[in-house]
Amino acid sequence: MNVEKAFGIILKEKRTIKKLSQEEFAFLCNLDRTYISLLERGKRKPSIATIFSLSTILETEPHLLILETEKLLKSNQ
Repeated sequence: MNVEKAFGIILKEKRTIKKLSQEEFAFLCNLDRTYISLLERGKRKPSIATIFSLSTILETEPHLLILETEKLLKSNQ
């Protein structure tokens, strides 16, 4: 599993916990729904600014998204 895929899994998990559709989440983040879909499928690499935007709406710290991504990567080695 690569970093993008792992981040996408974590992102989708956090979004569904918040009970947000991709469309709602994208609107709140001021992003396009297709971009959220691409992130969740591991097809795009988010910028630092995007990670901050995502984490704000998910009500978590940016470093926690990264930390959970890292843990997922390590567990799949």
